[in-house]
Amino acid sequence: MRNLTTAPALLLFILVITLGCSKRSLSPQADYETEESPNKVNDNSQNLNYLALGDSYTIGTSVELEDNYPSQLSSAIENQLSAKVDYKIVAKAGWRTDELLKALDNEKIDNHQDLVTLLIGVNNQYQGEPFSKYRREFKELLKSAIQYADGHSNNVFVISIPDWGYTPYGQGWDSEKITEQINEYNAFAEETALENGVKFINITDITREGLTNENLVADDGLHPSKEAYRLFVDRMLPIIVSSLKN
Repeated sequence: MRNLTTAPALLLFILVITLGCSKRSLSPQADYETEESPNKVNDNSQNLNYLALGDSYTIGTSVELEDNYPSQLSSAIENQLSAKVDYKIVAKAGWRTDELLKALDNEKIDNHQDLVTLLIGVNNQYQGEPFSKYRREFKELLKSAIQYADGHSNNVFVISIPDWGYTPYGQGWDSEKITEQINEYNAFAEETALENGVKFINITDITREGLTNENLVADDGLHPSKEAYRLFVDRMLPIIVSSLKN
């Protein structure tokens, strides 16, 4: 790791090279594509399989693995239902919808998932991809998510895209345009989810407190913090637990 006192000129050079890429990612690429739950299933308790699909917001870029929302959600479900949750994350920082689709083609995933969450699209928006491409590919991803849940759409949940315009990093961009586009993406995701019998959980408003509550933004000035993910889970938990009980 380079010393933080590296000459400003070198840092500026790296920044220019990074921003000059034709296909930018909202966050650095992670070194992994999947993460398995560190929890080992106890044969003497109820076991639930949870699949989390997404991008940097799912793997929890800039927070510890146990602090991302799938991990916090799994622990919360275990406490609520006295069950063991074995979770798998298929996500990577910078992924668009097409990249998640490609990754799923290469994954061997059991189609008997008790819970599937899907949160994707911010990198489509950030990179200026055609909205029509997102519309088409999001429908494919949701179809796959339902298949992974053994066709039970009530066990699939679409999570809204956070608004990175309300972060310190986002202040260097046209934050009003970011918000307008994020709203468009989320509106389509919600409409598509409801059409397929899938619940849509809106957490975007939480992230729009990022400029007034610095505790909601990670140290990188861009991604949600552990505290923000906790608030996501507080919103998600009663909705998800209710479906799991039925």
